Amino acid sequence: MIDIDTTIARTRRPGLFARPAIRKLAFFLLLAAGWEGLFRLGLWPPYLFPSPSGVARTLARGFGNGTFLIGIAVSMRRLLIGFAASAVAGTLLGLALGRVRLLDQTLGSLVLGLQALPSICWLPLALLWFGLGEPAILFVVITGALLAITLSTQAGVKNTDPVYLRAALNLGARGWRLYLLVVLPAALPAIISGMKLGWSFAWRSLMAAELLYVSLGLGQLLMMGRELNDMNQVVAVMLVIIAIGLAVDRLFFTPLETRVRARWGLGE
Repeated sequence: MIDIDTTIARTRRPGLFARPAIRKLAFFLLLAAGWEGLFRLGLWPPYLFPSPSGVARTLARGFGNGTFLIGIAVSMRRLLIGFAASAVAGTLLGLALGRVRLLDQTLGSLVLGLQALPSICWLPLALLWFGLGEPAILFVVITGALLAITLSTQAGVKNTDPVYLRAALNLGARGWRLYLLVVLPAALPAIISGMKLGWSFAWRSLMAAELLYVSLGLGQLLMMGRELNDMNQVVAVMLVIIAIGLAVDRLFFTPLETRVRARWGLGE
């Protein structure tokens, strides 16, 4: 006897290409093939438009001799220090702006205005204040992420359901307990979105600072490739930066954001 349900399920089973991982792999293989095709056409000299194989050899050489590993380690250390400081300061400042009307009407306007200023504009000021060194780069990274986290936290606090606040007040929650047990959890989805955005801004700020100020890091490797007309190294470092950004997003921010949104009933 034929099982109709089983037959229908098999008929509706998606094909191999319907799987997201296969689609992504096929897309990037097609992208690499198009890249190789453009290179073979010879429209640009190799030092301006490298081949995929040349970039792959540069990646293998950079990781083999440790050059890329050192650059990643130095840049990630700066990024983590600056982002951690931005996350703590931005969350606290956003909570204050979201709950204290006087701060929102005064300091909040300044924060909103500074958000429109590209973070690299802070580099000349940072060099004058802190000199040529790590503090100047960290200052640029912090300013790049701080404002995005602050504004997202502020928006999350302002959008907190008033029912939660009234219920907490009726139950006797006051002061830090109200913030810790009610306001902060209610604003958590917005805070995580702000941190995800702040992480990307911190990356951009760091690369800009390392490009303009000679120091160890991925930015310096980019500048070395430009100065030596080695486009293989430039593209290889760009791919490393993209890979790190995607890895952090997929391994940390996306799972955390999904769990929080599901916990708050904002998505699957």
